[in-house]
Amino acid sequence: MFLRNSWYVAAISSEIEAQLRPVRILGENIVLYRTESGEPVALEDSCPHRRLPLSKGRLLHDSIECGYHGLQFDRSGQCVAAPTQHRIPPTARVRSYPVVDRWGLLWIWMGGAELSDDSLIIDIANFDNPDWRITTGDALTCDCNYQYLTDNLLDPSHVAWVHPTSFAAPGTENTAVEITETDNGVIVHRWIRDRKPPSFYARLVRFEGNCDRLQHYEAQFPCTAINKSIFVPAGKGGPDVRIDEHAYVMFSYHFMTPIDPDRTRYHWLLHRNTDPDNEEVTSMIASSVKSAFIEDRDVLEAVHTGMANATTRPINLGLDTAALHFRRKLEQMIGRESGNAA
Repeated sequence: MFLRNSWYVAAISSEIEAQLRPVRILGENIVLYRTESGEPVALEDSCPHRRLPLSKGRLLHDSIECGYHGLQFDRSGQCVAAPTQHRIPPTARVRSYPVVDRWGLLWIWMGGAELSDDSLIIDIANFDNPDWRITTGDALTCDCNYQYLTDNLLDPSHVAWVHPTSFAAPGTENTAVEITETDNGVIVHRWIRDRKPPSFYARLVRFEGNCDRLQHYEAQFPCTAINKSIFVPAGKGGPDVRIDEHAYVMFSYHFMTPIDPDRTRYHWLLHRNTDPDNEEVTSMIASSVKSAFIEDRDVLEAVHTGMANATTRPINLGLDTAALHFRRKLEQMIGRESGNAA
């Protein structure tokens, strides 16, 4: 069901403070907090005595005290105090998860701690470039399986029907796509040429008239997606496009964290190459994009319910090719990790 040896977004970094915050990731209950020095901690949210969630206890400096009988656990998960006992039970410990702050997000490694490597966290080019602006992270909880979100993020055609007032524009419904396999996922991309920009981008591009538009939809295993949009004056687009003072570029980074098989926490960041100090533009982009992602959520929650209750076999269309390939490769990876590879 899930690939565990991978980094997932546990929260927006600013959400985690020196207080206990319960979350559920890949079907596991976890408690997050920060130490007095600001270091993030993630522990199994379950006291080994009678399984009261540790998040119902309290922080004592950098340790958690269970709210039932006062067992205390440090950031490594080791019990360091047992007030009712003559000695600390040797098996009194909880699982500790590797966590890293990066890109304004808190990342958690859900597999074997000895395999964690923070160099595997996605890189964001131009993050510190003062000519670019990245929005503060945002998130939604979606009542659907995470793979419906990755399916959607490998399907540029859906914007023609799901986002008619924002991302849709002539050409989005029928321009052919190219599919490219990578070592860690799949890319679907296409240039839509000599058309009006979508209403959302028309307010942002730095030139007048029609545009050539790149839709680059990429998914990386297990459930990260990158959308790259490039707008240049008509006739200047294509594989050798030049990014100059007329080009408008926006990257959107999507991080799907499965809560369980039926729910997903969906985080995203938006990164653009214009107006780095314009707070009005930043606020408009953040608000408009969230409204569009809510449109996605409404559709995908209904898809999840429809697929779960289907009485006949659903069909696939040509536009599903990339998503089906991604699902098959991910299923193979999960099988190898669990020892159940075919």
